[in-house]
Amino acid sequence: MNNTRHKGFATVGSAYYPTLVAVFTGLVLISNVAATKGIAFGPVIGDWSLITDGGFIVFPLTYVIGDVLSEVYGFAATRRAVYVAFVMEAVAAFTFWLTAYLPAADFYEHQAAFEAVVKPFTQLIIAGLAGFLIGQLLNAWVVVRIKQRTKERYLWARLIGSTVVGEFADTLVFCSIAATAIGIDSWDDFLTYVALGFVYKTAVEVLVLPITYRVIAYVKRREPTYQPVV
Repeated sequence: MNNTRHKGFATVGSAYYPTLVAVFTGLVLISNVAATKGIAFGPVIGDWSLITDGGFIVFPLTYVIGDVLSEVYGFAATRRAVYVAFVMEAVAAFTFWLTAYLPAADFYEHQAAFEAVVKPFTQLIIAGLAGFLIGQLLNAWVVVRIKQRTKERYLWARLIGSTVVGEFADTLVFCSIAATAIGIDSWDDFLTYVALGFVYKTAVEVLVLPITYRVIAYVKRREPTYQPVV
């Protein structure tokens, strides 16, 4: 094996990598189900209010896990995790869609409510798949590219820089497809939806930066194949 090739990153053979991928995938699925509800904050001023969706609660954490994967395991391993989550989202979308269209049992009284959640979810899954794939891959690419130049220094620059690029691309693509699914039908509400989503998710990642630092340090110390690049 060429050790130089893996300098600065760990291989994926330990228990930490699959655990991180499982948490990553779970957060993606949870956030996309929660995103079927549009949410408005604060008083309505004229026709304007703060518009977002339920995915805001946990979705920023997917980028925290993505940063950990990128920093410790590199781009190829992170891309694999993104593809796993992508496939599971697609499976979830197909399962919910098929369940909604199968005939309901006579005793089941909630078909309309189920469809009200699941049908928008199918559109949101398409939005989530597109935004997630583009955003997470850009996020991972930026982390790795900056690390190639800065080595182990300036972790904060890698994490914040990747967040700004990845979250902006993810939010713009997701909101462009998902807006109509949660009832957004005006340009002003759409711009608010995009801006609030981007600012909020980026701010969350910056606020939890100390936690991200500690998780990365913890995994690096315990990954036997991790080789710091100096």
